[in-house]
Amino acid sequence: MLEVIEKGSCSASHQVPLLFVHGAWHAAWCWDEHFLDFFADNGYRALAVSLRGHGNSPTSKPLRSCSIADYVDDVTQVAGSLPSRPVVIGHSAGGFVVQKYLESHDAPAGVLVASTPCQGLFRCVIRLMRRHPWLTTGMIVTGRSLHRFNTPGLAREAFFCAKTPEPLMVRYAARLQEESARVGYDQLLLNLPKPKRVSTPMLVLGAADDACFSPKEVHATARAYRTEAEIFPEMGHDMMLEPGWTAVAERIDTWLGTHGL
Repeated sequence: MLEVIEKGSCSASHQVPLLFVHGAWHAAWCWDEHFLDFFADNGYRALAVSLRGHGNSPTSKPLRSCSIADYVDDVTQVAGSLPSRPVVIGHSAGGFVVQKYLESHDAPAGVLVASTPCQGLFRCVIRLMRRHPWLTTGMIVTGRSLHRFNTPGLAREAFFCAKTPEPLMVRYAARLQEESARVGYDQLLLNLPKPKRVSTPMLVLGAADDACFSPKEVHATARAYRTEAEIFPEMGHDMMLEPGWTAVAERIDTWLGTHGL
């Protein structure tokens, strides 16, 4: 059974559940810090899944061999257990999973939060290589990547802005965990999204100080889904954990409201 953290219930004003999908090295906890309570308090049923091998979700095969298709199956399993199709909201690699899920599944809406671009990870890997050539080379050769992110300093560089308090950095860095090498390869080249197959309304959000994906890449992803990206200033990659997370949650709430959700 996959770990699912759930808060709130559907209301007369918000009858559609929200399903949150975390990114690489994270788990459902990253949505439980702020977002699940925020949306529950605003009348939503909000759920966050830990993909297989993350958090308290088991995996029947080695994590390093889990694929994007496996993660899509996890989202499909949780979405299928709900009484109605959920809005799917994905962060980083979770946004990539949401894009792949929507190629073959209907949903009332999709939200991409600092998502892996539909063009893949190539530019991100180049930036990592320039900043930390030896760490990045080791990550590519061994398939192990946690060492690239799991200290407060490295986590801040990759995921947070300079304003994020240090005690939070220590706590969040300690919660990061190893990620599947196969998922990295899928995002790099093997299984890129096909936006033309997606007709779901999409909200695409990005962060001005994101070290993983540039605003230019976020805008390109939005154009691929026939919409406009919105970039939040003074915010790093982990938009749901940054000090300014409330503005992100409020924007999602407002946008869902304009779509009757």
